[in-house]
Amino acid sequence: MNIIPLIYAAEKWTGLEGGPDGVKDVATIGSLVTLFKNAVNGITAFAGVVLFIVLISAGFTFLFSGGEAKQLEKAKHTFTYALIGLVVIISAYLILQLIGLFTNTNVTEFNLNIPNP
Repeated sequence: MNIIPLIYAAEKWTGLEGGPDGVKDVATIGSLVTLFKNAVNGITAFAGVVLFIVLISAGFTFLFSGGEAKQLEKAKHTFTYALIGLVVIISAYLILQLIGLFTNTNVTEFNLNIPNP
């Protein structure tokens, strides 16, 4: 009995062809779609974790500054730069959505339109 369900962050590989023994383990150009999706998901998750760590670091710097002006400024700058990074990430996503709205295409989905054999 599984109490905690398994969560797979990576998408299952598609676009594989059969090898000499009939097992589908040979990568083709269609595998790039899955590779790109997994890379984007990994990079996005990594950016979220880094943002969280930087915000926590800024908070600890602020808490343990002891009223020292230099440490307070360092904490403020770290927090400000983390928020600017968050705004840049969200703005990039919104710009892509806006481009997709005007061009009537899905620019956030990578697809090579290669027919599966």
